Amino acid sequence: MQNFLDFLNAVDDFLYYPVLIVVLIFAGIYFSFRSKFAQVRLAFDSVKLIAERPGNKHAISSFGALMVSTASRVGTGNIIGVSTAICLGGPGAVFWMWVLAIIGGASALAESTLAQIFKHRNHETGHSYGGPAYYIEAIIHSKATAVIFSVFLIATYAFGFNALCSYNLQSTFSVYSFYDASTTPLIIGGIAAAMTAWCLFGGAKRVVRVAEILVPAMGVIYVLTAIGIMILRIDMLADVMKMIFADAFNFKAIGSGIAGSCLVYGIKRGLYSNEAGVGSAPNAAASAETSHPVKQGLIQMLSVYIDTIMICSATAFMCLMSGTPITREAAGAQYVQDSLRAVLGESGPVFITVIMVLFAFTTLLGNLFYVDNALAYINGKKMPGEKFMRGFKIVCALVILVGAVMPMSTAWAVADIFMGGMALINIPCIMAGSGIVLRALADYEKQRREHGNPVFKASSIGLNSEKLDYWK
Repeated sequence: MQNFLDFLNAVDDFLYYPVLIVVLIFAGIYFSFRSKFAQVRLAFDSVKLIAERPGNKHAISSFGALMVSTASRVGTGNIIGVSTAICLGGPGAVFWMWVLAIIGGASALAESTLAQIFKHRNHETGHSYGGPAYYIEAIIHSKATAVIFSVFLIATYAFGFNALCSYNLQSTFSVYSFYDASTTPLIIGGIAAAMTAWCLFGGAKRVVRVAEILVPAMGVIYVLTAIGIMILRIDMLADVMKMIFADAFNFKAIGSGIAGSCLVYGIKRGLYSNEAGVGSAPNAAASAETSHPVKQGLIQMLSVYIDTIMICSATAFMCLMSGTPITREAAGAQYVQDSLRAVLGESGPVFITVIMVLFAFTTLLGNLFYVDNALAYINGKKMPGEKFMRGFKIVCALVILVGAVMPMSTAWAVADIFMGGMALINIPCIMAGSGIVLRALADYEKQRREHGNPVFKASSIGLNSEKLDYWK
């Protein structure tokens, strides 16, 4: 077993350095310059677009799709992932998370715009669906590559991420006296599995409704708590900022052990948290009804900022401004709970536990919303039969149960490797479709200047509408 774990960690280290660091940064910089930094220029647009409602009251709104993707992004990784990055990589990891979010915003805009352009219409319900598998097939004309991507997506979200999420959830209870390592993880995993199954058997609409209610509420509460702690410890802000930047640019330390440096941990945990360029959010983006694909691309770009610049930073500053010692042994829930205990007393760990329960629940639901799209694609662009789906949902619930008792290093390595596989397929494909994205972006900006509400026509960007299913 130890040899297997060592193998997983070796693959994980190589995948993120040098492979994914180079691919992610190159793609982000490429789309940033080609789009003239649209992720910064049009950030205010993305905020305004959230309020748009679909023409069909039964359709999934842009806000609903944003909340589903944010439900997956905003989760245990925003707490446990940030803690792990700081404890194992150093406080400089926070800076590299910010960098990845800003340049990754351009990749997020590109992938979700493509998902909207190449989405399909369910002619029975009128709703839309799609995602990376659909635009991969359309752009590079390789169904095999699209199927492989779908398999990675299922492995990542139904198994890797949900097992990790379940582990992270149960780990927050380890600070309490009632915690018994032999029984408590199983009990917590069982409860999480049962609640997730209840939502899954209610269908996608129930997932969206739950996400629309829980995600904004828990995000606001968490950020306000972080701001409150920052105000209480405002005298430490300058020192914490200095600590972050000094560690981030300590290239001697980074060069001496780059695989375990703040740079690699910042990119690893930043990617796990915001998922920019991975190919997950486009599955939710394609389900939204909007008048122009770029609108949803901008909204999904905003999700990256909400996740990393807002939520991950909230965790980082709460911890670093608490003055709690940073140790490798405290990596995970313990560092966050110890930090809040130092400021809020015994109510601090309880608050983190409650937030972790909410974050974990919405993450589990958001992850499995994505999986439906991948299963449908593999099954000839239609959902598998009811009997298969019932069995699959039961397996997904069992994964949540098993994840609660997995070793931490195994849970992180498996999730990282599966996610890396998705990114290595998705990013080259969205770069191959960059011309389509840039023409769509130019069309959106032109119409916005002329009459304020862009409406998409495939011919306007040189596409044959007969080859598009939804935008005919």
